[in-house]
Amino acid sequence: MNMKKKYLILLCCLTVPTFLLLAQPLRGSDYDTKIQLGKEALAASDYYNALTQFDEAFDEREDDALIPILAEINYRLGDYRAAESWYRRVLRRDKENKFAELRYPYAEVLKLQGKYADAMEQYQTYLDIGKDPTKKQLAQKALTGAEIAVSSSGGTQGVTLEALDRKKVNFRMADNSPALNKSGDLMYYTTNQNKEPIVVEDEDDPENFYRIFQTEISEDGYGKSEVLGPEINRPGYHSTNVSLSPEGDRMYFTRVLLSGDSLVESKIYMSEGGDGNWKSANEVVGVNGDFIAMHPIVGELYGKEVLFFTSTMEGGEGGRDLYYATYQGEGVYSDPVNLGDRINTIGDEETPFWFDGTLYFASDGYPTLGGLDNFYAVWNGTEWSEPTNMGSAYNSHANDHFFRVYDEGYQGYFASNRPEAKALTGRLCCDDIYTFTIARRYIDLAAGTFDEATKQALKGATVQLIDESAAPGTENTTSRTLKEGNRFDFPLDFDRSYKIIATHPDYETAEMTFNTVGKTETETIIQRLFLVPKPDIVIDLVKDVPIVMENILYDFDSDKITEQAEIDLNLIYNLMTEYSDMKVELGSHTDSRGNDDYNMNLSQRRAESARRWLMRKGIARARIVAQGYGETVPKVIDSVQNVKNPFLAVDDILTEEYIEALPEEEQREAAFQLNRRTEFKILEGPTSIQIKVGEQKIRPSEDRGSNIGQKTDPEVSSMSSLHGQKNLKGVPIMTFETRSHSLGEVAKGEKRSFTYTFTNEGDTDLIIDLVSACDCTSTNQDDLVGKRFQPGESGTLEVTFDSTEKDESETIDVDIYLRNDDNQGNPIVEMLKYDYLLK
Repeated sequence: MNMKKKYLILLCCLTVPTFLLLAQPLRGSDYDTKIQLGKEALAASDYYNALTQFDEAFDEREDDALIPILAEINYRLGDYRAAESWYRRVLRRDKENKFAELRYPYAEVLKLQGKYADAMEQYQTYLDIGKDPTKKQLAQKALTGAEIAVSSSGGTQGVTLEALDRKKVNFRMADNSPALNKSGDLMYYTTNQNKEPIVVEDEDDPENFYRIFQTEISEDGYGKSEVLGPEINRPGYHSTNVSLSPEGDRMYFTRVLLSGDSLVESKIYMSEGGDGNWKSANEVVGVNGDFIAMHPIVGELYGKEVLFFTSTMEGGEGGRDLYYATYQGEGVYSDPVNLGDRINTIGDEETPFWFDGTLYFASDGYPTLGGLDNFYAVWNGTEWSEPTNMGSAYNSHANDHFFRVYDEGYQGYFASNRPEAKALTGRLCCDDIYTFTIARRYIDLAAGTFDEATKQALKGATVQLIDESAAPGTENTTSRTLKEGNRFDFPLDFDRSYKIIATHPDYETAEMTFNTVGKTETETIIQRLFLVPKPDIVIDLVKDVPIVMENILYDFDSDKITEQAEIDLNLIYNLMTEYSDMKVELGSHTDSRGNDDYNMNLSQRRAESARRWLMRKGIARARIVAQGYGETVPKVIDSVQNVKNPFLAVDDILTEEYIEALPEEEQREAAFQLNRRTEFKILEGPTSIQIKVGEQKIRPSEDRGSNIGQKTDPEVSSMSSLHGQKNLKGVPIMTFETRSHSLGEVAKGEKRSFTYTFTNEGDTDLIIDLVSACDCTSTNQDDLVGKRFQPGESGTLEVTFDSTEKDESETIDVDIYLRNDDNQGNPIVEMLKYDYLLK
C-alpha cells in the first residue's frame, strides 16, 4: 500500500508498520505506562494520542528506539518539519542501512516542504538501497517530479489565486470539497470549526465531527458559514466530500466513521431537493460495499450520466483508484467500472471533478511538484488522453486537490495545505480553500536560453524582463535564475514594450526587445535567446608586476570573499596548480575611510582571507604572501576602468581628496570600492606566463598533483567537538568571529538581540541541523537549518534573549548541532555562550 500522507479530511486508511508496535519499554512504571498507552493508541490508529504518549516518554528517557516511532507518527499527522527532524536523527547514524525503508518517507517530508535537492538525494538513496518495489516505483516518479519542480520558473498563465476568508470560511482545521450551486451564489463545503484536533469523538458534541456547511456569496464576499441540518449531517458521523448535480437538485457526499485516525467506513449518500430544501439523504445503491467509497461527482460518459468516485475496492491499480458507475435513476447505479491504467496508478487518485469533457483529479502516482498534485485528462468519446499535470499555477510542493471549475472554466476552487495556508503551522496538516480566476484574455512570455554554438538548452542562466513602458520611478524589472532548466515564464501586460536580458557566468550577455502593442487575444510569446561563449583572452604576466584582479573587491568594512571574488581566485588557483613552482603575493588595499591603523589591519585581514581561500583549495601557505597595504597605495585608473567608469580619467589617482571632489555620491562610492581591491603578482617561478581567461580556463595537470601544497587546517576552537582531532579532511570547520557575548546589565523583562557570525573554513559543505538553547533564547534557526554553507561561505546566527522569566544573573549556552559527522562518525557540535547581569 502506498504509505502516503495522512489528512483527516482525506480520511485515509493506513496500516501501522510493525516496528511501531515493537518498541521495548525500559524499566520504570511511569515510563512503562506511557509506552503501553502509546502502543495501544497506535494499535487503534489514534496517532494524536500516540504522539502525546511517546513524546512524553522520550522526554523522560531519551531512548533511541523511540526516534523512528516519533518520526513516523509526525509524518502521519502532517507535521513535516518535526518528522524531518526525527527521521534525520535516525538516518544520519544509520551506516549499516538498518532503517533503509525510512529513506522513502524522509524524502517525502523533504519534498512536501519544498526541499527538493535534499529530497532528490534521499529518493535516489532509496532507489539504491530500498527493498519495497512499489515504493521504488513511487520514488522514481517522485524524483522526476522534484526534477521538474527545480527546472520550472513558475509561469501562472493569467491565473490569480486567493485564499478564502479565514474568519468566515477557512477555519483552523481542514476546509475543502467546495461546491457551488447552479446560480453561483451559494457554496457548500466541508469543515470542522473546532480549534483543536479531534481526539475523542463525543457523539453528543457535533463540534467533534466534520460537517457540511454553506456560505452565501455576494459582491461583498463570503457570508457567515452555516451548518446544514441533520438530514445531511447525521449525528455520530463525519459528513464530507460534498458535490452537486449539474442542475443543483441532488447533493452527493460521504458519511464516514473513524477508528482512531483510521477510516473504517465511508459510503456515498445522496439528498434531493435543492438549496434550503434538502431532504433526508439515502445511501446510493450500487457504489457502496465492503470497501471505501468517497469523493462522488456527477459526470458523463458514452452519452449517459455517471458518478465518478474514489474507492479502495479490490481489482484496482493500487492505492485509491477512480471509478465510475452509470446512473439508472432513483438513486440506483450500475456496477462500478475502474477507469483503468490510463488514469489510475500504483499511487492514489482521488477528488475527481468533471467539466465539459475533462476529468480533473488529484494524484501522487505521477510525477508531482509535491505530494498530491492536480491533473486533468480529456475524454474524446472512446478513450482518455494522457493525464497532464496542471503546473505550478495550481500545484505546489505541498498537497493540492479538490479542483473545481465553474463560470465557463474561468473561475474555480481547489484545496491546499501549502505553506501560506495555516496548514503547516501546527501538528495537523489542514487544507485551506483557494479560489482562482483565469483572465479571459492574457498574454505571457516563455523565454528560452540556448548555447549559440551547439543550439542546446543552456542551464544556469539568469533572465531579466524589463518593462520599458513603466512609469519613471516604478519597479520595472523581474529577474529569475534557473540552475536546472532553461525555460523562463513571465506574465505580461497588453500594450507594453519589453526588453529581456539573459546572462550566464561563462557566456556573453544576450538581449532582445519585443512588445505587446496591438495584441488583443490570449497569446504566449516565445523568445529564444542564444548566448555566445565568452572568448579566450590571453594576458601576459611578468614577474614582480602587479596584476589587478578585477573581481576581488570587498564590501565596506568587510573581508568576506564574495561570489564575484571567487571568479578571480579560481583563476589564481588554476594558475598556481599549473605552475607548481610559482610563489605569489596577494596585496590587499582599503579605501581611505577609517583611521590608518584600522585600514592597515583590515587590508591584512582581506589579504589573509584570500590566502585562506586558496589554501582550502590545496595551495600551500608558503607559496602565498598575504600583504596588507591599507590605504597607502590608492588605485591608478587604467583604460579598462575608464571604460567601466567614464567619470574617471586614465591615470587619475583615487586619493581621498580626489574622491571627495567627485560630484555624485554614486560616483564617490564606486571610486571607494575600486580602492578596496586585491592585486596579484608573481614573486618566484616562471618569468613570463600566459593565462587563458574564459570558458577554457587552465585546469590542474594530471601529472602535477604531487606538487600541490597540502591543505592547512584552521585552528579549531576548544568549544568545538572537533577540537584536538587530527583528521579534518572532508569535514566542515565552523569558525566564529567570537563565540561569547557579554550583555552587561539587563533589566528584568528586557529583550536583547545580538549575532554570532561564522564561516565554514572546512573543505566540504556545512549543514546546520539544530540550534539548541534555553526557552529564554530565540534564534533564526529556521533560516539556517538545512541550508548548505559552502567552503569559505559565511552566515549569521541571530539571537534574542528575553529576561522575563529570569531571577538572577547567568551564563547561557547555545549549542549548534551540524548535520555533518566528523571522521569518527560522531555528530559535530559547536558551542557558544553569552552572559548577563540581571538588574
